[in-house]
Amino acid sequence: MTTDTSISVQRTIDASSQALFDVLSNPERHAELDGSGFVLSDERSDRITGTGQVFRMNMSGPHMGGDYQTDNTVTGYDKNHLLAWQTAPAGTEPPGWEWVWELTPEGSEATAVTLTYDWGKVTDRALLAQIGFPLVPVSALEDSLGNLASAVSG
Repeated sequence: MTTDTSISVQRTIDASSQALFDVLSNPERHAELDGSGFVLSDERSDRITGTGQVFRMNMSGPHMGGDYQTDNTVTGYDKNHLLAWQTAPAGTEPPGWEWVWELTPEGSEATAVTLTYDWGKVTDRALLAQIGFPLVPVSALEDSLGNLASAVSG
């Protein structure tokens, strides 16, 4: 589903919500999951355990002129059900775009996973024009879901 300010994709993955959340809440695994190709690695991040926590990622992309880092502030946390964060260039406040992973168990060994990329809270018009949202296409989000499925089956 796509709106003017967000993209959501969904897939049922043959794994428990606990197994999926275990992968998602570990920033060390995020490069493995990333379908955009921007995430290179985490920067000595701890497992995500609650809202307000910040984890740093090493990134690369032409939109930022090459290598850069992001600080990701956890905005939603419900163990085995929800994980969300707002991303910002390292050392700055989040300008408003957010990644949201929602896990809905479908029995004990299958989970409906929804990944949403939402830039609806970005209010800086110059930034909106500069970045050209959505920066990440639907196909990259779908690839992220496929990568998550592979990560829990391997």
